[in-house]
Amino acid sequence: MTPVQSPAGRGEGRVLASPGVGARRPSGRQSRRAGHTDRRTHRPTAGTPRAMTEHAGRRCCLGWDFSTQQVKIVAVDVELNVFYEDSVHFDRDLPEFGTQGGVHVHKDRLTVTSPVLMWVQALDLILEKMKASGFDFSQVLALSGAGQQHGSVYWKTGASLALSGLSPALLLHQQLQDCFSVSDCPIWMDSSTTAQCRQLEAAVGGARALSCLTGSRAYERFTGNQIAKLFQQNPEAYRHSERISLVSSFAASLFLGGYSPIDYSDGSGMNLLQIQDKVWSQACLGACAPHLEEKLGSPVPSCSVVGAISSYYVQRYGFSPACKVVAFTGDNPASLAGMRLEEGDIAVSLGTSDTLFLWLQEPTPALEGHIFCNPVDTKHYMALLCFKNGSLMREKIRDESASCSWNKFSKALQSTEMGNKGNLGFYFDVMEITPEIIGRHRFNAENIEVSAFPGDVEIRALIEGQFMAKRVHAEGLGYRVMPKTKILATGGASHNKDILQVLADVFGAPVYVMDTTSSACVGSAYRAFHGLAGGTSVAFSEVVKSAPHPSLAATPSPGASQVYEALLPRYAELEQRLLSRARGPLE
Repeated sequence: MTPVQSPAGRGEGRVLASPGVGARRPSGRQSRRAGHTDRRTHRPTAGTPRAMTEHAGRRCCLGWDFSTQQVKIVAVDVELNVFYEDSVHFDRDLPEFGTQGGVHVHKDRLTVTSPVLMWVQALDLILEKMKASGFDFSQVLALSGAGQQHGSVYWKTGASLALSGLSPALLLHQQLQDCFSVSDCPIWMDSSTTAQCRQLEAAVGGARALSCLTGSRAYERFTGNQIAKLFQQNPEAYRHSERISLVSSFAASLFLGGYSPIDYSDGSGMNLLQIQDKVWSQACLGACAPHLEEKLGSPVPSCSVVGAISSYYVQRYGFSPACKVVAFTGDNPASLAGMRLEEGDIAVSLGTSDTLFLWLQEPTPALEGHIFCNPVDTKHYMALLCFKNGSLMREKIRDESASCSWNKFSKALQSTEMGNKGNLGFYFDVMEITPEIIGRHRFNAENIEVSAFPGDVEIRALIEGQFMAKRVHAEGLGYRVMPKTKILATGGASHNKDILQVLADVFGAPVYVMDTTSSACVGSAYRAFHGLAGGTSVAFSEVVKSAPHPSLAATPSPGASQVYEALLPRYAELEQRLLSRARGPLE
C-alpha cells in the first residue's frame, strides 16, 4: 500500500538554516522558515532567515519523492542535516491536468490513472523554483528518489533517443510529449485487474505458490497484472512500448537521460520478481505478456549507482558532471531507509489504517501482507502488513466507552491490568484485510463469546487486540522479536503514551518515536549517500549513524512477556475460529 501524503504548503523552496550535527529534520510549520536549532530537542526554532549564500558551498545529496499527490525534494548535507525542502502539488500547481488527489478516477470507479506528463512537468517546475531561489546544484554529490509503488510508465519506441538528446534550452515536458505509448498511467489505487490476477495465480499453481515466488499473492494494483491488462485490452500500445518503467525507475530515467533499471525492492511489488533469486520469474512474465523481459530490463540492487546525471542538468541547472544517480525505489522501501530500521526492528504507523514495516532475515511469504527485497541490505527483506481498522476504530471506542475523551481513554488503560484478566476482543467495523473478518467479537477468559465488556475492559481489549494481531501476523511472515529489537511508532496514536505502553508490553520491546513527515524523501537522500559510499560493500547503518536518533517513549513493563506469551496463542486461535466461521457458508 502506498500511503497518500498530505499536500505541502504553497510557496518557494524553503532554505533551512544550519542546524547542529544530527539535528532532527524540520516538520510542519517549522519547515517553512529558516531558523536555528535547539540542541536539546534537535528541532529548528524560530529565527531570522540567513542569506542564501551561506548555503552556496554546502555539499549534499538530494532525495526525491514522486508520490500520489505531489513531487517533493529535500537536500541533506554531509552531516545529514536537511537544509532545503520544496514540493509541487499536482492539483494546485498543475490544474490543467484536471486531477483530484493527483489522480483520475474513471467511470467504472475501479480504474485509476495519473498523467505521465504531469509528473514530468512537476519536475520542471520544482527545478526552476530551485534555480530561481539560488540553489547551488554544483554541490550535489548524488541524488536518489522514491516513487509511489506499483504504478507503471510505458515509453514509446524511440523515446530513448529523445531522452539521450535533451536540449538544455527547453524544459523536459516540451521535449518528452511524444515519448509515451500510454498517456495516463495505471497507479496503486487501481483495482480493475481481478481477471488478470486470477490468470496469473492459475499459471503458477495458485495464490500461495505466487506468494512464495514473488513475496505476495496477486494484487490488482501490482504491476504485472496491470501490464497483462494493457496487453489484453490495448495490444497496440503494448507493442509500441520499448520500455516499461515503474514510477521510481521512470523518475530516475529522467535524471539519467536514459533508461534506469528497476531496483530489487520496488521490483518486488510487481508479482514478477523472484524475491529469493532476484531475477524475473519466467512463469510470471509468460503469464502476463510476450517479450516482457526485454521491455523491463534487468533489475539491480537498490543501492546501485546507475550512472552519472545527464548533461542536460549540467548545462541547464549547473549540476556537476560527476553527480551520481543512485537507483530510485518505492516510497515504502524509501521510508524504511528514512526511519533507519535495522535487523529485527519494526515500524508501526498508527493512522487511518495501521501499517507495519518489518525488517526480516528469513521471510515466510503468506497469503496476507507483502514481502519485498530490503532496500538497504541485499541479503535481507522487508515486509508490509496493512490493517484497515486503525484510528477510526480507536476513535469510535473512545466515543462509546470514554465519553469522547482521550484523557479518559488513557485512564482506562492505566487502571486495567496487562492481559485484561483474559478478556480478548476483535473490533472490525469495516471488513479487515488482515484477517478478512468484519464485526465486533468479544471473548471472556474461558473463550466464551460475550455480547459486551465494561467500558474500561472494552478499551484495553481494543488496544491489546490491535497490537496482538500485529504481532501474530508479523510472526506469520517470519518476524521474530530479538533482544536488540526497536519499535518505531509514527502517526496520530503515537502521541498517546498509554497506547505506546501497551505496544511495548505486547511486543516485549522498547518503543521510540520520531518525526517521519518526509521519511521517503529523507530516506532517498540517505540512500544516495549509501550508494556513493559503496552500496552493497558498506553497511547502511554506518553511513547514517550521525542522523537524528528517535526518542524513547515506552519500555516493556515487568512481567509483560509472561502475560502476552500466554495470551498470543489464544488470540491466534480465536482469530482462526472467527475466520472459519466467516468462511463457513462459502465452503
